[in-house]
Amino acid sequence: MKEEDDATLVQRSLQGDGTAFGQLVERYQRTIFNAAMRMLRNTDDARDVTQTAFLKAFEHLRDYDPAFRFYSWLYRIAVNESLDALSSRKGGEALDGAEPDESPGPEGRAEGEQMGRAIEAALMRINPELRSVIVLRHIVHLSYHDMADILQLPEKTVKSRLYSARQLLREQLREYQGH
Repeated sequence: MKEEDDATLVQRSLQGDGTAFGQLVERYQRTIFNAAMRMLRNTDDARDVTQTAFLKAFEHLRDYDPAFRFYSWLYRIAVNESLDALSSRKGGEALDGAEPDESPGPEGRAEGEQMGRAIEAALMRINPELRSVIVLRHIVHLSYHDMADILQLPEKTVKSRLYSARQLLREQLREYQGH
């Protein structure tokens, strides 16, 4: 059986087919969760953001413009929810240490753990808007065009923010290595 495209599933959902939106959730829930997890570094918060993003997408499905990719629209909702969750934290919460599904293999685990922790800690110290471009580009592996759609920014601004984010991340890592 041929897998239906997102636009068809959205249309079926709008026509009252309850299973169609469920297929969209199945298709994107892991990716949305992983993006939220990278932004928030907290499993419970990432689950909440994922659930809220899908709920808001469902509630506003009539507002979705099929001229754009559904996943870009959904990612935009998830990124905004992640940023809201970060801004509502008071003084920053402790990280829960839970990792997304993409753990390294046994050979690289011991060698990369310390650097991985340093990168994640440095990522959490930079501005959430800058953190989001790092996550979307280097964790979720989106194109500049898709990032611009999600963040509702010109592509040139996305590239500029990514440059700034990389510079700040580099500075944070240099400070870490100096300690």
